[in-house]
Amino acid sequence: MATVTNPSTVSAGSLTAKALREATFTAVMTFFMFVLFIGLKTDQNMRNELILVPRWGLLATFVAIAFFGRFAMVAWLQPWRAASKAAKDAAPADTSDAGFVKRNFSKLAILALVLYPPIILWLFGAQGSLKYIDNFGIQILIYVMLAWGLNIVVGLAGLLDLGYVAFYAVGAYSYALLSINFGFSFWILLPLAGILSAFWGIILGFPVLRLKGDYLAIVTLAFGEIIRLVLINWQDVTQGTFGISGIPKITLFGIPFDASPHGFAKIFHLPMSSAYYKVFLFYLILLLCLLTAFVTIRLRRLPIGRAWEALREDEIACRSLGINTVTTKLTAFAIGAMFGGFAGSFFAARQGFVSPESFVFLESAVILSIVVLGGMGSLTGIAIAAIAMVGGTELLREMDFLKAVFGPDFTPELYRMLIFGLAMIIMMLVRPRGFVGSREPTAFLFERKSVSGSFTKEGHG
Repeated sequence: MATVTNPSTVSAGSLTAKALREATFTAVMTFFMFVLFIGLKTDQNMRNELILVPRWGLLATFVAIAFFGRFAMVAWLQPWRAASKAAKDAAPADTSDAGFVKRNFSKLAILALVLYPPIILWLFGAQGSLKYIDNFGIQILIYVMLAWGLNIVVGLAGLLDLGYVAFYAVGAYSYALLSINFGFSFWILLPLAGILSAFWGIILGFPVLRLKGDYLAIVTLAFGEIIRLVLINWQDVTQGTFGISGIPKITLFGIPFDASPHGFAKIFHLPMSSAYYKVFLFYLILLLCLLTAFVTIRLRRLPIGRAWEALREDEIACRSLGINTVTTKLTAFAIGAMFGGFAGSFFAARQGFVSPESFVFLESAVILSIVVLGGMGSLTGIAIAAIAMVGGTELLREMDFLKAVFGPDFTPELYRMLIFGLAMIIMMLVRPRGFVGSREPTAFLFERKSVSGSFTKEGHG
């Protein structure tokens, strides 16, 4: 009698075998990659000798996570994604109107941000809300503004910039030096810092007019390092590695946030608290972010915005259309640098201290990662990516319960870059075009349609 074989059983068995093979290979690779970083730790004994402390339990945890993660991806996640994609392709096109939340997402997000400080103050009180307003509010909005500024250069104009933190530093040091030495207020120095950063953006733009791709990235990376080294070595002006301290705080139309009789709390008969200043800074950086988004959206609809997108898609075709690529590149660098200068001046006023250590290459890499992760050219996606990356990093500081899993010596924030790298890899596998890989183009014929990132270069839309 002939043996009848069920194809679904064979395919399921082969898929499980494939998942086990790949999971085993991943576990072995994880063991060899992390044995020197996780499994062995250098320490000093009582005689001040360097010794190796084994941490095999922690290493085994990482290997097990890699094994089960790869197994789940091959056995369940990839088939589920393939089936979902096939069902989506086979389903008829959805012609129904978007829902209320989707149509008004931006307005609802702005309303939520406006209500965020009062809700936090009501839930945690004046002193308990400082951490949430500062670390999970102001810090995230600073990176949102920086990423939106870099989005003009990378996402719209297609110019890979790895030295964007240089403009951030120019804005911060401009505010610090001019406010201390000349006594200018924040409201005067904010536009001045943006103008100075835009000037440096033009200076960077001139040497790189003929460069593209990897060559452009190397030159911009060098420019960022040059600015940082100048800040370190020009000690007569920048104080070198010691940094500049005592930077004046921002005032509310001349009203300081201090304990003086003319301070904010005394004038409005409120109890003394530093929470008022943090709330004021939150709304100020929120207004700066909204200004950045408004200018970006308006510029995209103007001829200069169309020229940026044409330059991004094909520079040769852009020239053949009669577009001046020189001015197009310079305006992209200048406007993107200007918003970086705005964020830098706010950063200096918020911190009260600046040093070259705040403007290392890692900052540029994080800002660029936010732009790529969110979907280049998408303001909404970039904002979501900034919340996930910066907020996730801050959230690691609160995860003390992980010590019960990985041991009492485990410090979650020390592994933030490792976790961030793993999250980037997973994100690029699941959504290679970023959080928002499709958006509506600025120019359309007869009908406005959302363009999928799979049909456009780098998901620009």
